[in-house]
Amino acid sequence: KLRSFQKTASDDSQHIHKDQAEEAVSSNKEIILHEDEAVPRGEKMELTGNRQGLEEDAHAMKTQDNRVHHNNLKQLCRICGVSFKTDCSKRTYPVHGPVDDETLWLLRKKEKTATSWPDLIAKVFKIDVRGDVDTIHPTRFCHNCWSIIHRKFSNTLCEVYFPRNSTMEWQPHSPNCDVCHTTRRGVKRKSQPPSVQHGKRVKKTGECAQLNRGVKNQHLKQAQINNKNLMKEIVNCKDIHLSIKLLVVDYPVDFIKSISCQICDHILADPVETTCKHLFCRTCILKCIRVMGSYCPSCWYPCFPTDLVTPVKSFLNILDNLSIRCPVKECDEEISHGKYGQHLSGHKEMKEGELYSYINKGGRPRQHLLSLTRRAQKHRLRELKRQVKAFAEKEEGGDIKAVCMTLFLLALRAKNEHKQADELEAIMQGRGSGLHPAVCLAIRINTFLSCSQYHKMYRTVKAVTGRQIFQPLHALRTAEKALLPGYHPFEWKPPLKNVSTNTEVGIIDGLSGLPLSIDDYPVDTIAKRFRYDAALVCALKDMEEEILEGMKAKNLDDYLNGPFTVVVKESCDGMGDVSEKHGSGPAVPEKAVRFSFTVMNISIAHGNESKRIFEEVKPNSELCCKPLCLMLADESDHETLTAILSPLIAEREAMKNSELLLEMGGILRTFRFVFRGTGYDEKLLREVEGLEASGSTYICTLCDATRLEASQNLIFHSITRSHAENLERYEIWRSNPYHESVDELRDRVKGVSAKPFIETVPSIDALHCDIGNATEFYRIFQMEIGELYKNPDVSKEERKRWQLTLDKHLRKKMNLKPMLKMSGNFARKLMSKETVEAVCELIKCEERHEALKELMDLYLKMKPVWRSSCPAKECPELLCQYSFNSQRFAELLSTKFKYRYEGKITNYFHKTLAHVPEIIERDGSIGAWASEGNESGNKLFRRFRKMNARQSKVYEMEDVL
Repeated sequence: KLRSFQKTASDDSQHIHKDQAEEAVSSNKEIILHEDEAVPRGEKMELTGNRQGLEEDAHAMKTQDNRVHHNNLKQLCRICGVSFKTDCSKRTYPVHGPVDDETLWLLRKKEKTATSWPDLIAKVFKIDVRGDVDTIHPTRFCHNCWSIIHRKFSNTLCEVYFPRNSTMEWQPHSPNCDVCHTTRRGVKRKSQPPSVQHGKRVKKTGECAQLNRGVKNQHLKQAQINNKNLMKEIVNCKDIHLSIKLLVVDYPVDFIKSISCQICDHILADPVETTCKHLFCRTCILKCIRVMGSYCPSCWYPCFPTDLVTPVKSFLNILDNLSIRCPVKECDEEISHGKYGQHLSGHKEMKEGELYSYINKGGRPRQHLLSLTRRAQKHRLRELKRQVKAFAEKEEGGDIKAVCMTLFLLALRAKNEHKQADELEAIMQGRGSGLHPAVCLAIRINTFLSCSQYHKMYRTVKAVTGRQIFQPLHALRTAEKALLPGYHPFEWKPPLKNVSTNTEVGIIDGLSGLPLSIDDYPVDTIAKRFRYDAALVCALKDMEEEILEGMKAKNLDDYLNGPFTVVVKESCDGMGDVSEKHGSGPAVPEKAVRFSFTVMNISIAHGNESKRIFEEVKPNSELCCKPLCLMLADESDHETLTAILSPLIAEREAMKNSELLLEMGGILRTFRFVFRGTGYDEKLLREVEGLEASGSTYICTLCDATRLEASQNLIFHSITRSHAENLERYEIWRSNPYHESVDELRDRVKGVSAKPFIETVPSIDALHCDIGNATEFYRIFQMEIGELYKNPDVSKEERKRWQLTLDKHLRKKMNLKPMLKMSGNFARKLMSKETVEAVCELIKCEERHEALKELMDLYLKMKPVWRSSCPAKECPELLCQYSFNSQRFAELLSTKFKYRYEGKITNYFHKTLAHVPEIIERDGSIGAWASEGNESGNKLFRRFRKMNARQSKVYEMEDVL
């Protein structure tokens, strides 16, 4: 680097040093030749010393000469050879390395993938600079070549002149080096004779060196005229392309010029557009490029066959709609240019028919090739087939199909049938005109088409268009296998207890493995499910990209193999009113149960901390709620529910004590699972945890409070229940070790009356909490309308009248239609300030107005805390105010609404007031762990069962799952 800053010797001094070195070497040779003559010993030693010194001087001169040559190379452009000292812009760019910011912006704008100079230079100038040697090739290029690259990709014309055949051929350094002799005047280009600018040892005056621009343009115009005549002789397309004289309308000259080829002056046939925005017939410009070089025939800008593109569609429409006169004799029909090929084919068929009738002299008329049978076609074309086969084996490695398809493609292009040719070319390139089977599967599912409906659509489209756009059903089933559990291989370490090691397990019967005997409970149900571990693996493989992106976002290495901790939310809910199918099969209940899971977050231990690399953004969406088991059964049927879910729970328990080995991103990674059963409503939660029904004295599934205790102490309770404690209490209930009475025993076990068989996390289901609280407010509205606080003794008929009055008023003011059972949407609309304003119109007392409005206002401030997925981020102020708002809410219930809540309180009011802050402190959220995703999945169940599934009851659950 220090030598590069030193001042290099001039050209004359270099030649002097070279001559001295050559003379020294020659004298050295003479001394060696005369060594055998009689020379005294002392003089001989002196000559030997002089010879060594001369050799060292020659080596130093050669090193200096190479250094000068290397410095001269630094002053030249790698592409065109121009000296940077004569370049007015003085801007240079490295041949190797990434592109500059301006070029990178242009490439991104044009959606190009190249980001390095070697790629761009190879594409624009057809020069491979990756094998350059610094002692032979320059390492930078000039701003003029940079501008040509920009012109190539921006499709705009700029004032940059780059002559033909101007790429450099660089040679190693030699005594007669062009670089060293002509550094200040430029370097001799490849295949170009010595000229005024680039001649060897030629000195011209400044007047001859600088060409006059006007004279130069005149010579160029004359050359263009001569070149155009030459190009017309090259293309020779007067019998192929249509003349502009065939146009019916007398168009302006400029318009005719815009629709005619710049080479042959005929109407554009299969027009193509160059990078410099000139239009040509495809065959014309390809012939010219083949003969005259890769340049635009109009402006001589570099142009290659790969740069040719089809013009915009609006221009093609104008071209196709031009009216022309048919050139065939005795046919004066005026047709559009786009339909000329079809019209001409009619003439050819008539002509071929006449030829056939003329050649065939009697006997059976010769049939056309397409009307023959397959065997007759083979017989007639046998000689052609032999010739094609011989050509394919000799030239194309035996690929007969490629030769035949290319011949067909050329025949279509010759007839101007470019639409069919483009379709054939797409098939030859492997793109095809049909949709991918996975895309067809997505269309079938998202449009809720059954198999038979999709098959009808597939056949209709194929018959109408003549092309197979949609794929057949068997292709969809093949694509579906890769999306279902049982496709990806995996391993458990240690192996799961009582679970098969086979990983290719898809949909299985929900009753598989259940031992049946005559004395057992009759299971009248149809159930289908996935194996739990296979379903988890399928979900993780679907999230592979998100997991790897999360690792990059956290600046973690891609090769980390874990262990990853996967937190899974489990949900289960019953569906009533499932319409009966009329197919064959056993009589099953018209109710269904859906068990599903959602991958909530994934973290990895890195060092001494755990980094979360994935977190579900929409944990209550049906898209991330994966179904695991579907059954036609009643959720209240404890025996059936236990029989079907027990194998699934056994797999879950086995996975807790094992690690999953799964390949992800090409690396075998380890996963551990944490299961949290939070997506249960209160009815099913009490069922699976062995608690008494919701009307029990023990009103809470989180603590041991009775209804009376909860009404007297509305706020101060803590979570005490757990799955392990419920199992212990069941054993006490079953064995009664203390020999207590029923009431004493019930008080000891706090409402546990059956064996818990699914482990759940003590929590609140936000969706059902919202519905339960809205139901209670709906009752409060009725009681306030009837002024129950004045007269508590009211008949059922009177209460019914209050309800009808409220329903009628809500329908009128709020457009809320009365419902037999409150839904989530009704609850959301009901719990609003507008609803309270409307209800207050039916209440006479102003004091009750204020109490009701304050109660609703406090509830609306508390509701976002348990409904949001992350209250600490979404509503931090309301989270801090929750304790105060809940105490004020409880105070209102015990004073203003004492008539309703004296000695009693609803289950969800108790949970809302007493347990929300503790759950959020433990889990961070309540809304994210709700069962809303499973409820949304229930809608899909009904829709798929009605529209997509097969009629048979045996297969419908499999289709829906």
